[in-house]
Amino acid sequence: MATVDHSSFLLKMFAILGCGLMAGVFFAFSSFVMNALSRIQPTQGITAMQSINIAVINPLFMTVFLGTGAVCIFILVSLLFRWHQPSAIYLIVGSLLYLVGTIGVTIVFNVPLNESLALVKPDSPEGVKLWASYLSDWTFWNHIRAAAALAASAILTIALRY
Repeated sequence: MATVDHSSFLLKMFAILGCGLMAGVFFAFSSFVMNALSRIQPTQGITAMQSINIAVINPLFMTVFLGTGAVCIFILVSLLFRWHQPSAIYLIVGSLLYLVGTIGVTIVFNVPLNESLALVKPDSPEGVKLWASYLSDWTFWNHIRAAAALAASAILTIALRY
């Protein structure tokens, strides 16, 4: 039983730290990266963001981003058998916040915006036009991801209390 409790604690800690790390990444983009990109020429901003969108697909980032989601799914499935435990509501809400508010928003909103940006030539009139809406739309949804990941981390941390 001690091994199960220890494993459960480690999974919760991984989820908490993963949510916190993702909140930090998204916060950085919301608080200064996108602002900095908006201050340079659209051609340069588009080129930089296209490069960022390629570089972000790497094993370390994807392990944290998707691994945290996998742990949240595992936590939710494990609660099917232990839904009566005092921390269950915190684990459910925290896990769903990350899955819906971070991964879901990324898939439904940010990735399609990134895919649209990837198709334009940075120095084209279409690229410059897209860039203006991309900056505001992408940043709005990124704010949502940052808030969801931060809230998930906080709520999952509360679950450790029980």
